[in-house]
Amino acid sequence: MKLYFAPRTRPRWLLEELGVPYELVRVDLASGAHKHPDYVQHVHPLGVVPALEDGGQPVMESTAHLLHLADRFPEKGLAPAPGSPERAEYYQWISFAVTTLEPQLEDFLEHTQSLPEAQRVPALADRAVQRFHDAARVLDARLAGREFLVGSRFSAADVLMASLLAWAGALGRTKDFPGLQAYAKRHLARPAAQRARAD
Repeated sequence: MKLYFAPRTRPRWLLEELGVPYELVRVDLASGAHKHPDYVQHVHPLGVVPALEDGGQPVMESTAHLLHLADRFPEKGLAPAPGSPERAEYYQWISFAVTTLEPQLEDFLEHTQSLPEAQRVPALADRAVQRFHDAARVLDARLAGREFLVGSRFSAADVLMASLLAWAGALGRTKDFPGLQAYAKRHLARPAAQRARAD
């Protein structure tokens, strides 16, 4: 197992939770190492991180890494049993994170920071904030009185959601949701998360 990464990548946290052997390959984004022809040809064709190799097989997309790794080691209990009601919820909330919440943060970041100022559209940033808040209210209601996103134990869905909410918090988007802030803080305090975020 080999993980090509930049700091604070979600698959690294999950690998630490699993406690399985893996090799870390830090990719220096500042030097453009992720765009080197060898990296693009053999690791990730779009030249991005993270990227995972499992037994020589490359796997793209950090969400796919989480799903694959949790299923690869079922004895670790980081995914609900296939076919169970909890498994359906697990898929639901992972999908909610990456298709409903995360794109709004990306749009907000683009139109407030990433794009050259002349290309930013404030109305799109405002719309992203509203859509994120609408979705965050749904998530906040789900997490009320719950320690974990799905079932009664920590799962790969919590790795994804807590990571995403930490990013949202850094962008100032969870200030109206103390429950979401507490959820992210609680899970980011886990020893595996602390190890994964150490560098």
